[in-house]
Amino acid sequence: MPDQIYWEDVSEGTELTPMVKDPTTRQLVQYAGASGDYYEIHYDKEFAQGTGLDDVILHGALKNAFLGQFMTNWMGPAGTLKRLGCQYRGMDSPGAPITAKGTITKKYQENGVKLVDCDIWLENVDAQKTTPGTATVALPSRGS
Repeated sequence: MPDQIYWEDVSEGTELTPMVKDPTTRQLVQYAGASGDYYEIHYDKEFAQGTGLDDVILHGALKNAFLGQFMTNWMGPAGTLKRLGCQYRGMDSPGAPITAKGTITKKYQENGVKLVDCDIWLENVDAQKTTPGTATVALPSRGS
């Protein structure tokens, strides 16, 4: 079980602990089955190359799920993911690791809820941010 992060222990500018994912073509096929997204660019290399791609590419929604996993792992079991969004700015392929990273941009309270906003992203081995996003997390307080 992950460690719990508390609102009192974070501050604006804090970097979140990175998470590395090593997606495989098998994972893409499994995701296609789970999501119903069977577009061939995600599992058929010949088809993908026929569309002008170098290789098959990760599903955008899978990359969004990686960011969701990144945030829920970071916030711990008593945190609540309130908002998650991302943009697809670059393509990632299986066989190349991608790293989820993030920074706390705002720490505040709203209606008694202790919140943090984060800039988050996936980056490839060349440190290019292929999937930038944002998240808002409610964190527990040490005093409650």
